[in-house]
Amino acid sequence: MEDEIRRMQSSVLEGIPLELPPHPGHDSTVDHAPNRRQILTPDEKKLAIRNALRYIPPQHHELLAEEFLEELNTYGRVLMRRYRPVSHPIKAYPLDSYPAKSKQAASVMMMIHNNLDPAVAQFPHELITYGGNGSVFQNWAQYRLVMKYLCEMEHDQTLVMYSGHPLGLFPSTTEAPRVVVTNGMVIPNYSSQEDYERMNALGVTQYGQMTAGSYMYIGPQGIVHGTTITLLNAARLHLGLKDDADLSGITFITSGLGGMSGAQAKAATIAGASCIIAETNAHAAHKRHEQGWLTTVTDSIDEAIDLMVKAAKQNETISIGLIGNIVELWERCVEREIKVDLGSDQTSLHNPYQGGYFPADRTYDESALMLSEQPEQFKQEVQATLRRHASAINTMAERGMYFWDYGNAFLLEASRVGADVMKPDGTFAYPSYVEDIMGPMCFDHGFGPYRWVCTSGDPNDLAKTDEIAANVLRKMLETATDDVRQQINDNLRWIEQAGNNQLVVGSQARILYADDIGRRNIAMAMNDAIAQGEISGPVVLGRDHHDVSGTDSPYRETANIRDGSMFTADMAVHNAIGDAFRGATWVSIHNGGGVGWGEVINGGFGMLLDGSEDAARRLQNMLHWDVNNGVARRAWARNDGALSAIERAMELEPKLSVTLPNIVQPNLLDSLSRWSDE
Repeated sequence: MEDEIRRMQSSVLEGIPLELPPHPGHDSTVDHAPNRRQILTPDEKKLAIRNALRYIPPQHHELLAEEFLEELNTYGRVLMRRYRPVSHPIKAYPLDSYPAKSKQAASVMMMIHNNLDPAVAQFPHELITYGGNGSVFQNWAQYRLVMKYLCEMEHDQTLVMYSGHPLGLFPSTTEAPRVVVTNGMVIPNYSSQEDYERMNALGVTQYGQMTAGSYMYIGPQGIVHGTTITLLNAARLHLGLKDDADLSGITFITSGLGGMSGAQAKAATIAGASCIIAETNAHAAHKRHEQGWLTTVTDSIDEAIDLMVKAAKQNETISIGLIGNIVELWERCVEREIKVDLGSDQTSLHNPYQGGYFPADRTYDESALMLSEQPEQFKQEVQATLRRHASAINTMAERGMYFWDYGNAFLLEASRVGADVMKPDGTFAYPSYVEDIMGPMCFDHGFGPYRWVCTSGDPNDLAKTDEIAANVLRKMLETATDDVRQQINDNLRWIEQAGNNQLVVGSQARILYADDIGRRNIAMAMNDAIAQGEISGPVVLGRDHHDVSGTDSPYRETANIRDGSMFTADMAVHNAIGDAFRGATWVSIHNGGGVGWGEVINGGFGMLLDGSEDAARRLQNMLHWDVNNGVARRAWARNDGALSAIERAMELEPKLSVTLPNIVQPNLLDSLSRWSDE
C-alpha cells in the first residue's frame, strides 16, 4: 500500500508530463461508453483538435494531432487516452496520503479520485461517473492539471473550473471556497441537446450531471435511501401500506443498473419488495451482482418474471437483474397478465440519442454499433421503442399498477415522440415522484439527501458517524411534530440498519434524509467527535444536488411548485452563491442533471469538517442557508408543508425573516365577472 501511495503522489504532482507517456491501450476489464455519433464538420474538427492541443507541449503536436483526430473520429470526442494514469489504481486514498499543502484541497482530490474509481464510476476511462454522460472532466489532460493545481494550492487560493477545464489558481481569501465549479453553463438560447453535443465534441463544455462534475458522488448508495423512501411512501399512498410495514409481497419493476439507477435493486430489497430491474448492458448487471446489489442475474424474461412472482407469493424479497430491454419485459408482462404493484423507469433518457436509451429487439452491441454508424436509424428506433414503452405502461396501469416518472425524463421524451402519456388538459398522465411523493413529503419540510465521507477510509469511523446520526435523530423524535415524525422515524431505521446493508462502494460514505436542524446537529456532533479523537480524521459533508434548494427542475425537483415559477432558476443559482460565501470548501452550479441538458439548473457543495471551531462556525452558517433557501421558496409557492417548516425555522432563528404569502380565498377569483376581453 505504501508503494502504491508513493506512485499516486508522484503522478498527481506531475501534471502534464514533458515526455510523451506510453499509450495505455484499451482495458477490457472496465465498461466503456458507447461511441458517439459524428456531428462536427471538417472545419469544426480542426477546431476541436486545436482546442485539444492547447494542453500539450508543442513538440508533441504533430504526433498527437493525428492521434486526437482518430479519437474524435472514433469516440465523437477527444479523450486523450494516452494521458490516463496507470502507475496506480484511481480510488479514494486516505486524506493524509495526498501531497497537498491544504487539507481542503486534499479533500477535493480524494473525492475526484472516488468519482473515477472503476468500482464506482460507470465508464471510468471515459471520465464518466454515472448517467451515461455525467462527466468529471472532458479529457485526461484536464484531470492531470487539476490534480497538480490542487497539490500546489495554498489556503488563500481558489481553483476555477470551467466545465472540466481548470482556468487556474486565483488569489482569494481563507474564507473563500477552495474550488468553484461550473458545468455546461451556456447562453440560454444555445442550450439545446444539439448545442451540447457540438460544444462537447469541440471540447469547450461538458455535462456534469449532478454529483459527477461536482466531485460528490458516493456510488449508488447516493440514491439508495431516497429510492427506499420513495418505494415505501408510494406503497403507503397508493397500496394502503401501514407506516411500520415493509413491502413484503409487493412486486416492483423498473430499469437501469448503471450509475445512480443501480441503487434500485438494493433499495427494493431493503424495503422488502420482489423486483426486476432490466438492464441492456450485461457488464453493468454483472458488476452490480458481484457487488452484492442484486440477488440474481438472468437473460430470460420469463425466468425473471417467474422468480419475482414466486418470491412475492412467499413474501420473500428478491432483486432480479434482467439482461434485456425494459420494453420487452413490460410487453411480456402484458401478454402474461402479470400483476405488478409498482412500476417506474431509470434509463438515462436525459440522453436518449447518445446511448442513454437503447431500442427494443436489438442486442446491446447491435444498438451501440447503430448509434455510432447509423445515428438517424438509431434515433428512429429509439422513438418507436419509447412509444411501445408508454403503451405497455398504460396497459399495466389500467390493470392496477401505480407508475411514476423517476425524474429521468421518461415522460418528457415519450411525449416528444408522440407517445400516449398526456392527459386532455396537457399535463402528464403519470406523476413525477417528486410531484407526488418526494416534494410534498420531504422537500417541502426541508428533508433531503445529506451525505458525508470519512476521509480516513476507516470503516470504524463510518460506524461512529452512523452512531452519532442515530443519536441525533432519536433526540429529535422527542419533540418532533406530527408532520415530520414519519420522516425522522424512516431515517432512524435507515441509519440503524445501514452498516448491515453493505452500502459502501468506494469511499467510506453514508447518506440519509435530514432537515436543517438534523443536518447541523449531526455535523456539529461529528466535528466535536473529530476534535476529541473519537473519529480519526476529517469528514467531508455534502449532499445530492437533488435536494430541497439545490435544483430547479420543472419535471423533477420543483415539480410540485405550482405558482408558475417552476421554470425559473433563481433558487439553484442563489444557493450556490450563498453556500460560497457562507463557508463551503467547494461549490458547483450546473446546466443539466437528471432530466437533461437545458432542462434543469442545479448545484452542490463540499465542506471539510476538521474538528476546528472554524469548521463549526462554517457548518452552522452554511447548512442553515442551504436548506432554508429552498423551504422559503416553496413556502412562497404556497406549499403547506413548506409554510409550516419555514415558520418553525423563523421561530428558532431570530435573524431569519422570510416573506410569506397571503392566501387568497378559494372562491374569490371565481366570483369576478370578467376573465377575458369578450
